[in-house]
Amino acid sequence: MSTPTNKINLQVITPEKVAFQGEADGVSIPTKSGEITVLANHIPIISTMKHGELVIRNGQEEIFMAVCNGFIEVKKNCVIIMTDIAERISEIDEEKAQEAKEKAKKMLSEKDRLSDVVFADTTAMLEKSLARIKVARRKRR
Repeated sequence: MSTPTNKINLQVITPEKVAFQGEADGVSIPTKSGEITVLANHIPIISTMKHGELVIRNGQEEIFMAVCNGFIEVKKNCVIIMTDIAERISEIDEEKAQEAKEKAKKMLSEKDRLSDVVFADTTAMLEKSLARIKVARRKRR
């Protein structure tokens, strides 16, 4: 697909769905090394993502998504983001995310009694709920 040099062709993909596919002016991504913003003509990179807020910019429009872990690839104005979750503000129930956060924190406080698998799953649940809460709070602004 040919993209004008001032745009990127962006795909945000989860195991369940394609959360976004189209052109954008840029995207800000939470990576393990810190947040990066990818604009047109960015250098090629492959990186790992962490939980947090993904921001897609197109003109005056901004789309906010909660994301959790994954990988990004940038080459020739194409950005592919593969992530465990990608939820827009409208898809997030802040109250449920808060409940999941509290449940995970409680379980982690008893980590000595958790198996390694349950500990890892609970940590992932906490990370997902924190990402969801961060994005959901934008509704109030």
